[in-house]
Amino acid sequence: MKALILSGGKATRLRPLSYTSAKQLLPVANKPILFYALEAVRNAGITDVGIIVGDTRHEVMAAVGDGSRWGVSVTYIHQEKPLGLAHAVTCARTFLAEEPFVMYLGDNLIQGGVTSFVQQFSAAHPDALILLKEVPDPREFGVAELDQSGRVVRLVEKPKEPRSNLALVGVYLFGPAIHRIIPTIAPSSRGEYEITDAIQRLIEQGGCVLAHKLAGWWLDTGKKDDILEANRAVLDELSGCVRGLVGAGSKVIGRVSIGEDTVLERATVRGPAVIGRGCTLRDAFVGPYTSVGDGVFIERAEVEHSVLLEGCRVVDPGARIEDSLLGRNAEVTRGDGLPKAVRLMLGDDSKVQL
Repeated sequence: MKALILSGGKATRLRPLSYTSAKQLLPVANKPILFYALEAVRNAGITDVGIIVGDTRHEVMAAVGDGSRWGVSVTYIHQEKPLGLAHAVTCARTFLAEEPFVMYLGDNLIQGGVTSFVQQFSAAHPDALILLKEVPDPREFGVAELDQSGRVVRLVEKPKEPRSNLALVGVYLFGPAIHRIIPTIAPSSRGEYEITDAIQRLIEQGGCVLAHKLAGWWLDTGKKDDILEANRAVLDELSGCVRGLVGAGSKVIGRVSIGEDTVLERATVRGPAVIGRGCTLRDAFVGPYTSVGDGVFIERAEVEHSVLLEGCRVVDPGARIEDSLLGRNAEVTRGDGLPKAVRLMLGDDSKVQL
């Protein structure tokens, strides 16, 4: 079996961060989201991995390399335009050949990985196996309908009136039959070749499509709040390890991971939280569900339930920072002079709440 990991797309919902960074490389608990996907397929015993890349391909390729750090071999496949998941499979046709494969959206996180699903597929040999999760509002997802035996009978992409609450998770397992189906589908109303349309056509032509309902969490990290929720979920499973220097007057409470060359000076960190390497926390408080990247400087500040990417600088902001996502090398400070005012330099699609 091979793996196809999707790491392209425009990531418009994560602008302005996604103007300068691939969304799949944004960190959750100080590790790029894409790396969780690579670990998941590796742990399932898959070592031949294709990664679909787009405009941010150079950044993705620099981060992942040849895959040797995970014990896998990586082939990069360029998708010139983000024309849908089924189109991505078409782009990877030569790489996939006639082998079964798992398709994993690189900005998704699944508790426990995909090993059991790969084993189920290998045992049952269906034409497709889809993962489903009950969601409160299925209108934002592809939705599946099952018969009494649990077999998939219908798929609809983002229905206005859903007939079930079972959303398609961003992981699919396919046999080679899908390659004969995709050329027969037309673009959807949004101009994309939808994988849901291809699976539906497969069902209509008598293919065997099975489903597995997820019991654990599944997170699609397409928006800022999704990143924070994913960060919370992963940190809940964190094991603490302190490698930095915890100076006099500082406290580390609960499950906290602190990287090498990080110094705490009269600072408190309450877990679950992760602090990267080479950071300085001075007269500061870092609260639960916070990830602080490498080289961050925090002084006279309180930060909680937030993600700070590497190189951030937060100095005496005048208010607690929470529910926030700060990009690389961002600065949050308070001016000393008069007149007192808020001074901002914001990129396109930025959001500020004061």
